Amino acid sequence: MTMTITTTPFADQKPGTSGLRKKVRVFQQTHYAENFVQSVFDVLADYVGQTLVVGGDGRFLNRDVIQTIIRMAAANGFGRVLVGLGGILSTPAASNVIRKQGAFGGLILSASHNPGGPDEDFGIKYNIGNGGPAPEKMTDAIYARSKVIDRYFTVQGPDVDLDRLGETQMAGMTVSVIDPVADYAKLMEQLFDFGAIRALIADGFSISFDAMHAVTGPYALEILERRLGAPAGTVVNGTPLPDFGGLNPDPNMVHAHDLFERMFGPDAPDFGAASDGDGDRNLILGRNIFVTPSDSLAALAANAHLAPGYAQGLKGIARSMPTSGAADRVAHALGLPLYETPTGWKFFGNLLDAGLVTICGEESAGTGSDHVREKDGLWAVLLWLNILAVRRESVEAIMAAHWARFGRNYYARHDYEGVDIVAAERLVSELRAALPRLPVRTTHGLTVAEADEFEYLDPVDGSRSQGQGLRLRFEGGARIVFRLSGTGTSGATLRIYLERYEGPEGVLDLETAAALADLAAVADAIAGIVRYTGRDGPTVIM
Repeated sequence: MTMTITTTPFADQKPGTSGLRKKVRVFQQTHYAENFVQSVFDVLADYVGQTLVVGGDGRFLNRDVIQTIIRMAAANGFGRVLVGLGGILSTPAASNVIRKQGAFGGLILSASHNPGGPDEDFGIKYNIGNGGPAPEKMTDAIYARSKVIDRYFTVQGPDVDLDRLGETQMAGMTVSVIDPVADYAKLMEQLFDFGAIRALIADGFSISFDAMHAVTGPYALEILERRLGAPAGTVVNGTPLPDFGGLNPDPNMVHAHDLFERMFGPDAPDFGAASDGDGDRNLILGRNIFVTPSDSLAALAANAHLAPGYAQGLKGIARSMPTSGAADRVAHALGLPLYETPTGWKFFGNLLDAGLVTICGEESAGTGSDHVREKDGLWAVLLWLNILAVRRESVEAIMAAHWARFGRNYYARHDYEGVDIVAAERLVSELRAALPRLPVRTTHGLTVAEADEFEYLDPVDGSRSQGQGLRLRFEGGARIVFRLSGTGTSGATLRIYLERYEGPEGVLDLETAAALADLAAVADAIAGIVRYTGRDGPTVIM
């Protein structure tokens, strides 16, 4: 029997770039998760009798909220819920299930690369029927509904056994607990030459994959060790844990420190990689080399034709605005269109659905293709392995050849995490007001040529997105971008992106920090970073 529960709104349920993310204790408030889920259902239409996909990255509170969603889905009239075994579904795997099963949409429970545990972070986002994140128009409607919601619907009944494959009934709705890995692994076999990768590994090619006790562990174990024959122990930290083993599941040089130590040590494997909390981000390392996400996107686009799934070539390439222009140079050389979008994978969805692009990427370690409508960490790792299996060169050699052909975009992202929100917003506000006065200003030998705030006109549906980052372009082609991130749950995260280009005939082997030192000084001089944040330097450099 359906129950109507009276509730009152919460004022803080505005989704960010990837759904609603808050501290666990915020989600544990009475009615909090229910209000948001019902707000999602209230803005949907024509879903009665349809299929809903549910799963997450296994973080603390994942199982509890899944049971809540199942009961609410039954009360709201869904005909079927597909949920991953143990409540597990990586974000790209969930996208694949939505698409393959023709589901109406899905609720993915994750706070991505944010830490997990009773005192850490939790999140919910809604993905639409194409498998991609809800567009801005829908997330705005969800937020508007959350501000006035006064009831939600649920049913009574025992918890669903999430640890047993099979079907059960919940108030007339079918609940199917599915294998979270099988369909995804099958899709990867269709895209990549597993035989060539197996041969590479059999010839002694060594891999270290750090799953960071997050969702990618079961996927990496099945694909890398079982299907591709990598030795046991190739996948480390492979068991998903509610608190990620106390680790921060963000694949960067700070939080994947042990992997960096292995890859830059005396007995380094040939290839190193990691993925994040929900499996949509990636870290790529060779022996003694870190491949930035921007460079990885460019190298993958330039070599994608070596994998069977992309042998016919690419339709186009898309990157987020803060991502370096390395992919632009590949697109130009290959005669492909290049699209520059705001940050957030949902902006790639229209381009992918319209058949305008094949490969997309963001500087925040997200790369993917038209096989799903999410970024996909393990996909990027497998495409790299396919390229390595065909070229039989090291990662370092592949990147050196890439820069020799296309030139090198020296690039870094400086994150100032947990900054006072008022101070961060004041920095951005004052810099925005100063933009018209910045052109022709010279600081530390660099002259501003253009200064603006990025806005995006979607070429498919004509929608406009404003306030997407402050950009400074300098004479000679260097640039700095300033953004406030929407992925954190404590304070503000100020992100500063630094980039300068060196042509194929230039110096291609500088240390990144040295190559960008003048830009870092200019960023502080113009925006007052130290003055506003009180920090001597960034929390994380990527």
